[in-house]
Amino acid sequence: MNSRDSILARIRKALTVAPAQFGHQETRASVRAGDAEFRAVLPAVGKNADENLALFARNAGHLHAEFNLVKGMDEAITVLKELAQVEKWDRVASHRGKLTDLACEALGLPVYSTQTEFEKELLEKCPVGISECDALIAQTGSVLVTSRSAGGRALSVLPPHHVVLARRDQLIPGLPDAFALLRARYGSAFPSMISFITGPSRTGDIERILVLGAHGPKRLTILCL
Repeated sequence: MNSRDSILARIRKALTVAPAQFGHQETRASVRAGDAEFRAVLPAVGKNADENLALFARNAGHLHAEFNLVKGMDEAITVLKELAQVEKWDRVASHRGKLTDLACEALGLPVYSTQTEFEKELLEKCPVGISECDALIAQTGSVLVTSRSAGGRALSVLPPHHVVLARRDQLIPGLPDAFALLRARYGSAFPSMISFITGPSRTGDIERILVLGAHGPKRLTILCL
């Protein structure tokens, strides 16, 4: 028997096995068991909120993201104005949200909104995209965004600098908690895009030299209120 025949024989055998039939209770139990298995092999998380905050800051720093813990919106706006002055922002791209609305109003710059129909070429020319998020994940230093929480699919990708506005109560320990949050928040009506942003865009394809901004924003700033 050659390799082709061996592979086809294994496929035929697999097709004779009926799939397991689970009721809702059994499915939920299997998901909980799977979460426990995942947690056992994933990196450790902090024992409390303060430890997880420190873990997120450390992991985000390793990933070349800029993490700022600010006391409130006033301090966040001060940071944004400093960034705008240094990078000479002439406009911002953003979406409607409690934090983004306050930030854009305080900056006083023209806002290119993704809340309605927009042109991706014009969005790409905006020096910065300011968005909110679903959660900050301490375990990996990632920002969890969806098309509903972050102004669509393109806002966090096309502008060269992505600024995320988050609240401290959005910090969660690990990846299983992120998927649990998504299930609780969206149920079966998941957003069209779910993304884990882990540092600015990068590639090491060419001679293993790290290059930032290869497939998305070159700079990622996270302001946690």
